[in-house]
This record gives sequence, C-alpha cells and structure tokens, in this order.
Amino acid sequence: MMEPFVSHAGLVVPLDRDNVDTDAIIPRQFMKSIARTGFGPYLFDEWRYEDPGYYGKPVDERVPKDSFVLNMPRYAGASVLLARRNFGCGSSREHAPWALHQYGFRVLVAESFADIFFNNCCKNGILPVRLEAASIGRLMSAVDATPGYRLRVDLGAQTVTAPDGERWSFEIAPALKALLLAGLDETGATLELADAIRAFESGHLEGSPWL
Repeated sequence: MMEPFVSHAGLVVPLDRDNVDTDAIIPRQFMKSIARTGFGPYLFDEWRYEDPGYYGKPVDERVPKDSFVLNMPRYAGASVLLARRNFGCGSSREHAPWALHQYGFRVLVAESFADIFFNNCCKNGILPVRLEAASIGRLMSAVDATPGYRLRVDLGAQTVTAPDGERWSFEIAPALKALLLAGLDETGATLELADAIRAFESGHLEGSPWL
C-alpha cells in the first residue's frame, strides 16, 4: 500500500525543458536491476553527474554537475518538480516514477505529460498536475526569482496555491484521484474486494460444478 496523497506543500525545483523523456529521467543502464528500490540516486543521472553511472555506484564517488538544478543548494530537499510540456515521453518504464518518488518528489507540475507516464505516476504515489502554458511560465519566473519558493497542492480540492495566494485548478480522472487519496494502486484496489471475489468464486463453482 502506498502513502495516501491528500495534500502536499513543498519546495519547488524548476526543470525548464520540454520533452523530458524517461531515458533522461532514469537512463537505460539502470534497467538491469529488477529491484523496485534504490533508483533515487540515479534520477536524471546523465544530467546530474560528469562521470558515467551504474546501479550500485556510491553517490560519494560521483562527480556532480554544479550547473544542474538538482545539484544547486537552493533546491535541496525539493519535493515539487516544475517542468514544461510532454514530460515523461519515451518508453513506458515504470522505473521513471520510482526514481522520482524515491528521490523525494510527491508532485509534478507541467503543461502536459505522456499518457503512460501520467498513469504510472498515479500508481506510484506521485500526483501529476497539468496547468496551462501561461501559468507554467509565471511559475517558472517566480521560482527563479524567489529562493525557497513553495507550492501547496490539494488533491481533494484539485488546486495549486502559490505563496502569494494565487490559485490554479487542475483536472484529474475521478478513478485516479480515488486511488491516490486511498493510497492504492489498481492491484491494491482489487484486493480491497477480496472477500467479495472469493464469495463470487465459491457461489459460481457451486452453481457450475462442471467448471
């Protein structure tokens, strides 16, 4: 079971790029691991580090790129990622939201997302929020100009609130919203109905003993 997502307030880090693909989020060499944990240190690996990485390489042996936003001290501890359009395009690897979540991100705010990536985020405890391009542009400028810039995201009300009180509404499918609020993926939601499923199976077999 995932941690339920109701609301979140966190420091924002801006990734001012379009078309950030899943190979950039978690490069292909990390696909060799079959574990579901330990991907956070390799998030945006080729953008964050000068040296080539591999799964299991200690972080203290890496050479960080000081110019990349995640390596800047002002964004340390950020839990809200701000990006442009078509975030999460490319392959359907679920490792991408794993890496984002394990790094510490709970919310992604962008103009648009790749469909499979969007759904994978919701199944892994990350809330992807779509806002219009003009709103994203204003937020990019505000984050750049204001160290410590934070956003509050309320899933129940489907709102994003800035420090000055400006508020934006966002849309999300009711089924995905319900799963996030309950802290469930589709498997977990199915298991919630386990007693009813077993009762149906038992009654069905009694009525159709030849099966």
